[in-house]
Amino acid sequence: MCAQIVIAEDDVKQAELVRRYLERDRHSVVVVHDGRAAIDAVRRRETDLLVLDVMLPRVDGLEVCRTLREESDVAVLMLTARSTEDDLLLGLDLGADDYMTKPFSPRELTARVRTLLRRAQRTAAGSRLRVGDIVIDPVRHEIHRNGEPVECTPGEFRLLETMAAEPDRVFSREQLLDRLHGFDRFITSRTIDVHVMNLRKKIEPEARRPTYLLTVYGIGYKLTDGGRGDGAR
Repeated sequence: MCAQIVIAEDDVKQAELVRRYLERDRHSVVVVHDGRAAIDAVRRRETDLLVLDVMLPRVDGLEVCRTLREESDVAVLMLTARSTEDDLLLGLDLGADDYMTKPFSPRELTARVRTLLRRAQRTAAGSRLRVGDIVIDPVRHEIHRNGEPVECTPGEFRLLETMAAEPDRVFSREQLLDRLHGFDRFITSRTIDVHVMNLRKKIEPEARRPTYLLTVYGIGYKLTDGGRGDGAR
């Protein structure tokens, strides 16, 4: 489960230790060192989880949590040197999903991160689709890759949404044609090929050497997580 994670921690050594452990789990990690930067980072990125220290400069972690909860459902794991019950309850009341007191085990933190991400993934089931670093939101009709928006036509969106719902499944052109009826006024088998060509220009690092949207010769296409693109093209 590869996720987009922001670490907000003003202790540089502590932040670096947490970053290394999370990157070992193949997460994409951004580190910031104050509360204002934490809010900005979550707003800029398609963030799955925020590891949030309470004692941050500029804007403290409690205010960061309060602000983000008004506009986002990002999972929040709070870190603090405080250990009183009142502090714990205040963090949870503000919308934190979990809470760890310092000092803590980095291995325990990564385990809790996995649990929070699994919970968030179940909650988002039916609303967002993720394949590698491509995220599709059918409700908002949005596509992001590495947190950056991807502009698509309705037909391109429907094709990518269809394939993302069943990653690694091979779809024939005929199956994709059935899914696109109503999204393209004049649709033929050639339309599918054109959509695939255009999508590759938008989501692939190199359109001529695709790693996400692959051709399975003699059958059709499949969408992968980008890590198994050494076969079909």
